Amino acid sequence: MAASAREDGARGPKQGRRGCEHYDRGCLLKAQQTCEECSTLFGEYYCSICHLFDKDKKQYHCENCGICRIGPKEDFFHCLKCNLCLAMNLQGKHKCIENVSRQNCPICLEDIHTSRVVAHVLPCGHLLHRTCYEEMLKEGYRCPLCMHSALDMTRYWRQLDDEVAQTPMPSEYQNMTVDILCNDCNGRSTVQFHILGMKCNICESYNTAQAGGCRISLDQQ
Repeated sequence: MAASAREDGARGPKQGRRGCEHYDRGCLLKAQQTCEECSTLFGEYYCSICHLFDKDKKQYHCENCGICRIGPKEDFFHCLKCNLCLAMNLQGKHKCIENVSRQNCPICLEDIHTSRVVAHVLPCGHLLHRTCYEEMLKEGYRCPLCMHSALDMTRYWRQLDDEVAQTPMPSEYQNMTVDILCNDCNGRSTVQFHILGMKCNICESYNTAQAGGCRISLDQQ
């Protein structure tokens, strides 16, 4: 049989203390930050919309997101198209995709919109948890959804230019060309085949994929 409906929130030392002495289990409560009788503070932060109690972490409630987020608020803005609060340094500097925050992270397959982990916006506009993004960079540099470069690779491409120039192909491959598709600009071009990589003629990226068979020029034939 259950204990009395009026069970004081004040517990013994072994059980710990919940609320204040004016809190009774089993009664209808009005959620608020402090007790009306003794002004005991239930949470340093309280949201009257979400009814969230928490320690002070500079939280703020975003009406567009529909949830409370960890701030401070002045460091974030809500992107209406992406439907997510993003860091102020991304305002006007990121590619928007409609409701992209409602998709799961393609790395861990967990929700992004309600996650406490900060979202990282890739140049292509897709979102990853920042921790997932950092782990991804240990294995590769491409967006797992569209294969676009996930960061500025310009410096590495120029290093690859030097390596290609210093690594001539055997004579039987020197006049061989191949059709490629660039994952960064989506352009197609025909370039000289090289084992280290094939450079896009349009944007000069090496983030390319072979889109056809190899051909040898008539002069070599």
